[in-house]
Amino acid sequence: MRNKILLPFLLVWCSIGTAWNQNQLDLYSPSTIQEIRITFAQPNWRDILDSLRYNGSNTLAGSLEVNKQKFDNADVRYRSARAFQIGGKRNSLYIQLGEGQSYQGHTVLELSNALRDPSMIREVLGYEIAGNYMPAPRANYARVYINGNYYGLFVNIESVEGPFLDRYFGDRNGELYHASISTTQVAPDGCNPRAFASLQHEPNSACYTYAYDRINTNSWNSLIELTRILNQEPDKIEQILDVDRTLWLLAFNNVMVNLSSYTGHPSQNYYLYRANNGKFTIIPGDLNFIFGSFKNIGSGSDLSFKELVQLDPLLHAQNPERPLLNKLLSNETWRKLYLSHVRTILYNHLVKGQYEKRAAALQEFIKQAWLDDQNKEYNLSDFTKSINATVGQRSRIPGVAELMSQRAEFLQTHPELKVLPSDITNVRVEPREKYSPKQVTDFRIQAKVGPFARKVTIRYRFSPDEPFQEVAMLDDGNSHDGVANDDIFGVEIKPVNGAREIEYYIVAENARLFSFDPPNYMYQRHRANLDDLNK
Repeated sequence: MRNKILLPFLLVWCSIGTAWNQNQLDLYSPSTIQEIRITFAQPNWRDILDSLRYNGSNTLAGSLEVNKQKFDNADVRYRSARAFQIGGKRNSLYIQLGEGQSYQGHTVLELSNALRDPSMIREVLGYEIAGNYMPAPRANYARVYINGNYYGLFVNIESVEGPFLDRYFGDRNGELYHASISTTQVAPDGCNPRAFASLQHEPNSACYTYAYDRINTNSWNSLIELTRILNQEPDKIEQILDVDRTLWLLAFNNVMVNLSSYTGHPSQNYYLYRANNGKFTIIPGDLNFIFGSFKNIGSGSDLSFKELVQLDPLLHAQNPERPLLNKLLSNETWRKLYLSHVRTILYNHLVKGQYEKRAAALQEFIKQAWLDDQNKEYNLSDFTKSINATVGQRSRIPGVAELMSQRAEFLQTHPELKVLPSDITNVRVEPREKYSPKQVTDFRIQAKVGPFARKVTIRYRFSPDEPFQEVAMLDDGNSHDGVANDDIFGVEIKPVNGAREIEYYIVAENARLFSFDPPNYMYQRHRANLDDLNK
């Protein structure tokens, strides 16, 4: 529990309560700018927060108002040691609501000052894209006022806490770790000084204390076991790690040049959550340096603009100091799956310029609130140019579209990504024959797959509480697929335990890539019900 300074003259407000009032604005709606007001009793609150941040992570007590909902107390500190500047006009903020208080279930507010992002869109756009493929925080914007004065326009990022964990895992009581390299500590004696938060194995728990924070747990044992299996028994890694979600994050980092994460140096700014199924899931965090604003991959000096554009999609695949990439991509199946995810993100977001349209829309949406911010770090020229041109003399921050348009061209022509995946179309479940008295009791599923599919499988379950099972779909003329070798694949699945409904998605594999139907199989699947099939 962090310490706090109690205010002797604290203005006490009555809390509205902890239930989600239907009149409350959605705290992370992309179509709204939140209003957050903080009141401190001390007029020298800046000096106090500076001192608290410089000397540790203690908090200053104040009162809070979120979209006109009042809370009688909150604990506030500057959010990030790396983004923190003594005397800074608009340092990032971390706000912990008082005990028993929440806004729509959230007890923590994280407000980013968008350090080294003159466009102000990197984090919001980055989290929006990531959320299509993996558990990712939501983010929007907030006008922040302190003691009645406009402190600035901030990025409002969902904290990885109760509501987030409930939404993605149905469980908030698992073990949560945050990869966050300490700026005041060094690796303890006997620990690998180059390990950082790269998940290299260290048997001594003290070696993890300077690179990770424990959030929902008092033990290092699970994290140590994860690193042991990853590095020493990678063939067993699926027992403790959700490999597919991990590959999505690694693909996202690479395509979007998000190097202030596991992929770059020093492999930080991500979360690991072990839910009740016993598996860890990796979760992105702190995307303020996405789209090439941070440039170091841990080998030499910062990358040039050209090197960012041409970042190898298989970066670190041969690097034992990045075991997530090195060990996972040494497995042929997972390597193909990773490259398939790279290609999916590339074509879904970069090739047709969808990201650029969204970036322009976000800038237009926040422009007036940004202009009103007297504490902003960049001028209007930098804000306007930052989508299409490099900004800054000392910190050369690539324009988002300037970098990503060229990166899209590079990746499209990369030898590993030029092969086309097999298309999956015409997915159907066979209904009862018209006028037939015979009821359908099994699920007979077909799909057209081509070209050059080596293997087609269906992954299915009868209840959301069950794990997915996998069975082959065949084009042999004997699997409810019609004629053999016509690219129509079929399978018959018999329900068990009285099940009437099936949830499923289809996977096709060719020589180089995987394809999926539905494409967004992480969150959307096909469904069929025996009652509907028999109508």
